[in-house]
Amino acid sequence: MTLQQEPKSWTIRDLMKFSIDYLQRHGFDEARLNVELLLSHALHCQRIELYTRFDQPLSKDELAGYRTLYERRLQHEPVQYIVGSAGFMGMQFQVDRRVLIPRPETETLVEQTMLICGRCLEGTLLSMLEVGTGSGNIAVAVAKLVRNIQVTSIDTNREGLEVAQANAAVHGVTDRISLREMSVFDPIVETLAQRYDLLVSNPPYVSAEEWENLAPEIRTYEPRLSVSDSGDGYAFYHRIAELGPGLLSENGSILVEVGQGQAENVKGIFMGAGVHDLSVVNDLQGIPRVVIGRCN
Repeated sequence: MTLQQEPKSWTIRDLMKFSIDYLQRHGFDEARLNVELLLSHALHCQRIELYTRFDQPLSKDELAGYRTLYERRLQHEPVQYIVGSAGFMGMQFQVDRRVLIPRPETETLVEQTMLICGRCLEGTLLSMLEVGTGSGNIAVAVAKLVRNIQVTSIDTNREGLEVAQANAAVHGVTDRISLREMSVFDPIVETLAQRYDLLVSNPPYVSAEEWENLAPEIRTYEPRLSVSDSGDGYAFYHRIAELGPGLLSENGSILVEVGQGQAENVKGIFMGAGVHDLSVVNDLQGIPRVVIGRCN
């Protein structure tokens, strides 16, 4: 059986079974989810509808549309880029090759940010500086879920900022997010006009050595500058630790996502810069994922 067979021989059930089996045999993770997302996108329907229309034959055009998407996946292009969106914190975000794909583990960073905001006095207007905004998923999620916060997000990727701006507009938070093209290593960052209550970042933390061994989905398609610092993986943490005391208000909080095995080293970097009350929070897989501390 191949995808070149006459469309009358392909029902949704047959096509899903063939596609899932093929991906599994060739080592693709989450084969069923991949096929559900690609086929529902090709047929312009919800994933659940695939199972209510199991015996429906596909037309020639429907099969051709799906085949195009499926062949892109066989080249290891991430499903999120193929369908143009990714889920995060119960919301959908526009993504393409200009930005990093939001990861489930980053939801831990947002959840911890929300918890800290929730402990502040009711009615207090909070401010947050985000280093590296990507698709805007962190900034938008925080602005959407914390009503009394203003977010400033900086990133060097001008094209990525366009994606973030589009996502902020879709979710109705453009009035509470300021996007700025700026590097955290630029000295001008130290002169930002205000002090912030929170400094939040999911920085590039993959080392140059680790980059070479990443899955082709990441290494071939995602922007390297959003994944790796092309060094030892700690460059951004050193800079954030250096900037924190000058950019944060009294008892302001730093929250950063870290890679597997990095938490204790990042704590050490922060401790050396005078960040105190340090703690580490695991993600849902039990991996130490977020380092939190306070300044001043």
